[in-house]
Amino acid sequence: MTPDSMSKAEKTPGTPAEAQLPTFGEALRVWWRIGLLSFGGPAGQIALLHREVVDQRRWVSDARFLHALSFCNLLPGPEAQQLATYLGWLLHGVRGGVAAGMLFILPGAVVMLVLSVVYVTFGQVPLVAALFFGLKAAVLVLVVEALLRVARRALKTGAAWAVAGAAFLALFAFDVPFPFVVLSAALIGYLLPWAFRASDHGKAKDGPPALLDAVLAADPERPARLAAQAWRAGWIAVALWLFPTALLIGTVGGVFADIAWFFSVMAVVTVGGAYAVLAYVAQEAVQGYGWLTADQMLVGLGLAETTPGPLILVLQFVGFLGGHGAGGIAYGVLASILVLWVTFAPCFAWIFLGAPFVERLHGNRKLTGALAAVTAAVVGVILNLALWFGLRVLFAEVREVRLGILALDLPVPGSLDVLALALASLAAVCVFWLKLGLIRTLGVTAAVGLALKLVLG
Repeated sequence: MTPDSMSKAEKTPGTPAEAQLPTFGEALRVWWRIGLLSFGGPAGQIALLHREVVDQRRWVSDARFLHALSFCNLLPGPEAQQLATYLGWLLHGVRGGVAAGMLFILPGAVVMLVLSVVYVTFGQVPLVAALFFGLKAAVLVLVVEALLRVARRALKTGAAWAVAGAAFLALFAFDVPFPFVVLSAALIGYLLPWAFRASDHGKAKDGPPALLDAVLAADPERPARLAAQAWRAGWIAVALWLFPTALLIGTVGGVFADIAWFFSVMAVVTVGGAYAVLAYVAQEAVQGYGWLTADQMLVGLGLAETTPGPLILVLQFVGFLGGHGAGGIAYGVLASILVLWVTFAPCFAWIFLGAPFVERLHGNRKLTGALAAVTAAVVGVILNLALWFGLRVLFAEVREVRLGILALDLPVPGSLDVLALALASLAAVCVFWLKLGLIRTLGVTAAVGLALKLVLG
């Protein structure tokens, strides 16, 4: 089948149910909206995705959403961006996956590039920090809301609760590497599939089936028809990643070759997202390559945490400063684009090469059990990320305390940020009591946060 005929097959409804799927234009508007509002790191972004495509629009069921998320947590790279790519592919094939993944990145990347230029030109950007101060507090509440919702629907058995609790304790209290936690959960589910309620992509308890699930129930061969183009797109993504990297290393050399090599390696080893490798990136970028100072690394992390897009966009800031140091702003912009290229091209490759296989696993009891156990572990992962994020929103100082084998991040009580607590409380009222919705809640807290920071300093 040619690409043109495949594209036509994607556009033409194969079943009556398929006609109910959102149009590509409708999906583009939603992916753009998600990209603009994807604050709060992976926990906040997963919460936003769940709210938009599961709760509000019923494009995807909880079970399928969590099944896809479990797979994405096994991959290197930002899991929320890859989840958006996966869901976009299921809805509209390769073009849907590319659109969802790119629009998840683009707004944050543009903002980060602009702020990088502002930073090297004018120094700190307090107005931006003030604007995003309220957003962070609102995102914290949205993450808690999503955590409660996902836990209620994902933890159906005692074994699932046990895995979720163990995953949280392993990450929060014992500093166990993220890949070990997720792979251990997968092994438990594979060996004991009967202990986990398998993902059910049928009718939801609270209403009719989600649109995508209705389509797949009526036309289960749809993912197989999309698989050939997905695999082709995956290998193209691999080539678009490796060929320029090899070319830069083999012929150009200098800072661009170093950036292409270093961040290509990061794209492969970042299982668990940016949190898992930030310490290594900081050490190598500061001490090894000398691209920036330790203080500048903290500035970049702060910008990445308070702007939309994956937290791993901090790497874009690092690359910009590396290029800027070698040749000014023009080099910085080129280096920033190069970092984005070698960081995210592999993300599309992993999804397009792997998603068709994952869609085949629904009928395999052991493999479905493995992903169900990973789904349970993801609840503990989100809780850990929410707590990590919340401590740093509400407290100015967080210290690691080691007690034997325990390694706990504990807040310094005297560093409680009263303004942040007040804004988080306001966001909770907006979300849980007034039911204002996402946009209004973010707007209220952003405006109040900006006003408070400007008045009180």
